[in-house]
Amino acid sequence: MPTVTDTDVVVVGSGLAGLVATAELADAGRRVVLLEQEPEASFGGQAWWSFGGLFLVDSPEQRRLRVRDSLELARQDWFGTAAFDRPEDHWPRQWAEAYLDFAAGEKRAWLREQGVGFFPVVGWAERGGYTATGHGNSVPRFHIVWGTGPGLVEPFARRVRAALDRGLVELRFRHRVTELVVTGGTVTGVRGGVLEPSDAARGEASSRTEVAPFELSAQAVVVTSGGIGGNHDLVRRNWPARLGPVPQRLLSGVPAHVDGLMLEATEKAGANLINRDRMWHYTEGIANHSPVWARHGIRILPGPSSLWLDATGRRLPVPLFPGFDTLGTLAHIGQTGHEHTWFVATRKIVEKEFALSGSEQNPDLTGRDLRLLLERVRAGVAAPVQAFLDRGEDFVTATTLPELVAGMNRVTGGRPGLDPAAVEREVLARDREVANEFTKDLQLTAVRGARSYLGDKLIRVAPPHRLLDPAAGPLVAVRLNLLTRKTLGGLETDLDGRVLRPGGEVFPGLYAAGEVAGFGGGGVHGYRSLEGTFLGGCLFSGRVAGRALAAAL
Repeated sequence: MPTVTDTDVVVVGSGLAGLVATAELADAGRRVVLLEQEPEASFGGQAWWSFGGLFLVDSPEQRRLRVRDSLELARQDWFGTAAFDRPEDHWPRQWAEAYLDFAAGEKRAWLREQGVGFFPVVGWAERGGYTATGHGNSVPRFHIVWGTGPGLVEPFARRVRAALDRGLVELRFRHRVTELVVTGGTVTGVRGGVLEPSDAARGEASSRTEVAPFELSAQAVVVTSGGIGGNHDLVRRNWPARLGPVPQRLLSGVPAHVDGLMLEATEKAGANLINRDRMWHYTEGIANHSPVWARHGIRILPGPSSLWLDATGRRLPVPLFPGFDTLGTLAHIGQTGHEHTWFVATRKIVEKEFALSGSEQNPDLTGRDLRLLLERVRAGVAAPVQAFLDRGEDFVTATTLPELVAGMNRVTGGRPGLDPAAVEREVLARDREVANEFTKDLQLTAVRGARSYLGDKLIRVAPPHRLLDPAAGPLVAVRLNLLTRKTLGGLETDLDGRVLRPGGEVFPGLYAAGEVAGFGGGGVHGYRSLEGTFLGGCLFSGRVAGRALAAAL
């Protein structure tokens, strides 16, 4: 007699990948129990907090801005950035090819069918600064969802709740999975604990007190539980030497429940976890003046003009300019002997170039508010940025350079102490080059090149000017901290999202999608990301796993 199961599929984690997989399974008529350790307030996971950037290739938005893109150029950029070099990169390479086809093909149309729209100006993230075959985006590809993260989560949450009404989906919050049930070498369910009720708001820490055990049986389990960015001990344990010494002070770009414990449980059950040393953390983190979770950090999404100094006042080397090479900058910072750096800018630069990552930091885009959006375009500092200028512990404003450096030293307690004369030499040397159209300063060359792109000229890159120009002032300095964010490695999966065992054989009954699977294959990004590819990786891998499993049952 066949074994009676509680449901067709158990999906572990209600983030974006879990919602997409659940929606696809339910649309195919499969019964799904969706488990989530957090309260219902956190439905949608990390994606809700995101800026909503998506990597698209040769889109109408690009073409309207006279950006010429192609699948071939995107493939050159992706593989030059990923730098795949390991035997275990077999499946990540294939996932990269499949994802590029998706991003250049049906991705935009599929999202538009769900009601997802896009802001008309395409951003240019991770600009690289190396050769044609090196790291970085050759053209702008960062498409911002109209509605940011919540606007992207919404259609998939709606599909899941519609399936709930049809009786195909059951949502169980405060259910924390701690173990996969394996019977005869096949995953047949999950075990864990029911956590006590919690009224914690989205992102806030919730109780881990268990009130009862639970066990569910299913024909298959899909793990979509996210990465390790909220678990700093695990981040440090996996920290690779190539990124420098293990940091002692880290801000968190994700809530505490992004703890990696399900990754460990799945590996313990017999799954193959690869590329655990590959990770994506930001160097432009600032402490949130109104934190939601512990050590809550926000990332500055910088334009290219700020002068970037290390903790001792030395300018960062070429091509480590703002927005060019995240992990290259991270590795360099580790060599300085200190864990923070500084942006030195003017109010004119801040007005045009400082954007903040996160849905809550962009009320105009998140709320689809055209009036607020017009205020962003007009001259003046955006209100969320002004709040950090007024209240952020990492920000210093001054009318003179000596006053600015004194304020910078106050922020750090003089450890290490910045020499005003040394900072002045860097600022004056940079300012002398501004008036020179034939400059040897490659950052200024990059700024001028950026302004040849209409999107940057309109809303993203300030006209080149002297930092000490009184008309551009006052001066602004920002202490930048290391900020945890994404896990690039993960559970090894084939092109159907099936999890593999060490040695390469399929682990029957087990699928994975999203960050827990390295956004596809166990590390679709290789060593580095082109940005806009984390949400997209959740969408694509969740869709692939949901459709493949629905067909296999």
